[in-house]
Amino acid sequence: MNDTSVIISTAQLEDRLDDSRLCLVDLSKAEHFAEGHIPGASHLDYAVLLDGSKPAPGRLPSRTRLEKLASRLALHEDRFVVACDDEGSGRAARLLWTLHVLGHRNCSVLDGGMTAWKGEGRRLTCESAACTGKSVQLGSLDQGPVATREFILSHLENERVALLDVRTPEEYAGTKRLSARGGHIPGAVNLNWLETIDHDNHLRLKPKGVLTRMLTERGIRPAQEVIAYCQTHHRSAHAWMMLKFLGYHSVRGYAGSWSEWGNDPDTPVELDTRKQS
Repeated sequence: MNDTSVIISTAQLEDRLDDSRLCLVDLSKAEHFAEGHIPGASHLDYAVLLDGSKPAPGRLPSRTRLEKLASRLALHEDRFVVACDDEGSGRAARLLWTLHVLGHRNCSVLDGGMTAWKGEGRRLTCESAACTGKSVQLGSLDQGPVATREFILSHLENERVALLDVRTPEEYAGTKRLSARGGHIPGAVNLNWLETIDHDNHLRLKPKGVLTRMLTERGIRPAQEVIAYCQTHHRSAHAWMMLKFLGYHSVRGYAGSWSEWGNDPDTPVELDTRKQS
């Protein structure tokens, strides 16, 4: 598949709206999509991207469901998929990550999403469109973007592998629990995903220099393999996108995230900096 920048600007997208190869996918709330969206966009329910079953609803859905997604988007090498949403690009980034797992890299996320598009007064429509579907049979899934519980357990002592926890500081410390156990994966460093979003610039990513400094201060280096996680791989999909945008070559997303790790009684956890079994 073609390698495309994971980020596209509002101006760049507007210049390509008439491109027949474009498939524009909006993962905003359905009611927001109905009120006005980018011309040519089709709506996709975020739940399509998730397994949905407890205790780890964020895991990848079945191969059958992934093939339905690929067919709905009519994925082929020249198909350029652009994803957007209305909540800071977490949902859009999850689609981007999923497409990379499917082996499709001709895809981008709209920087700032619908917040930026509407904030700049760009064209909107209430007419719904749909990407022309086409039956697609998937080959082998690309495991490069994927981290599993077993992979992480086998690399906990590997200094070349870094764990990036993008939940809130309270979740990271274990004072706020959304799973049976609180805390974080041993060795993980914390960077709240909201800190990487520029709230004064229509929810776009902050400048590269600022983001790089945040990561460097936490000991995250481009030479490492970086694994991002949160609670359900929504916030960490955004972090995965950010790291790819910054040029990190080896980046994985842990789809099970803390909903899997924190509900497994056999995985090690840390509270603050104290390791517990």
